[in-house]
Amino acid sequence: MTQITPQPGIMDIALYQGGAAHVDGVSNVTKLSSNENPLGPSPAAVEAMAEAAATMHRYPSSDHATLRAAIAETHGLDAERIICGAGSDEIIAFLCQCYAGPGDEVLYTEHGFAMYRISALAAGATPVEVKERERVTDVDALLAGCTAQTKLVFIANPNNPTGTMISEAEVARLADGIPEDAILVLDGAYAEYVEGFDAGAQLIAARNNVVMTRTFSKIYGLGGARVGWAYGPQEIIDVLNRVRGPFNVSTTALAGAEAAVRDTDYVQRCRLENAKWRGWLADQLAELGVPSDTSCTNFILARFASQSEAESCDDFLKQRGLIVRRVAGYNLPTALRITIGDETACRAVAAAVKDFKAGAAE
Repeated sequence: MTQITPQPGIMDIALYQGGAAHVDGVSNVTKLSSNENPLGPSPAAVEAMAEAAATMHRYPSSDHATLRAAIAETHGLDAERIICGAGSDEIIAFLCQCYAGPGDEVLYTEHGFAMYRISALAAGATPVEVKERERVTDVDALLAGCTAQTKLVFIANPNNPTGTMISEAEVARLADGIPEDAILVLDGAYAEYVEGFDAGAQLIAARNNVVMTRTFSKIYGLGGARVGWAYGPQEIIDVLNRVRGPFNVSTTALAGAEAAVRDTDYVQRCRLENAKWRGWLADQLAELGVPSDTSCTNFILARFASQSEAESCDDFLKQRGLIVRRVAGYNLPTALRITIGDETACRAVAAAVKDFKAGAAE
């Protein structure tokens, strides 16, 4: 018997299951399981990354100053209060590592992003799941769930995998009501899909207990580059930088992200295309008896009558080469999360679900 054992909490972490990308026996598939941008990254980002590849023998910037300046300029923020990471996942881990440990609690909602629980357990803290109200973040439930041990409260706004969001006033009420020594973390991975939404920047300007995380993996189409960022009070960003590896974001990722964030016309194009086909697909599925909440993201959460119907529909879609995401692991066994693809993909999904429903009725 080995005497080598991991830290408490580690073995309580289930291995993360990413969205599937392959179907056995099907050669031509459309992946709609990971909320990727079907239009891909900005051509400017691709060009910048190609140019940066020529300098890969050099270490990347350790302070990410150029990217932080571009983010600050684009969003009207203070560059000194921005930290960059290998995806926003890494920054979520930093927050738990720095502010939660044994005896501390980390709150998140019942349908919240899996990394909140994983990062809490990795830090030795206790994850606490709080009920939502019909797939919407419930501020009253979160406030009731807070205790003297609460150190971090995570909400995704808009939320994954529900697609729903709460108002700025509700977020402010949450920030004002959590314990004085706790931090509210606003996960804004899908913020760019909401026209004119600042993801909490104004709240942060007025408070010392709010941090927002963002990513380049969604609307910017740079999921493969792994780069994200966070904005918060200077003292919290300073703490996070003390555990951040000096070269945690690659040269190519930094170059691509800088070009992507500056290409605001491309972002707007992606936002409009997504909104167009998101509304169309939601309407088509609703007519087939598959409802979904109004989504503020680049996916819809299609709800079925039962878990068996959802799983059967998923199997049917796979036969058509359409890969969507089962979300039973997010406490939503009767639903499928469907990324908004391009026009061809959306029409294929609607046609397949129609055929599935017709076959099920026979």
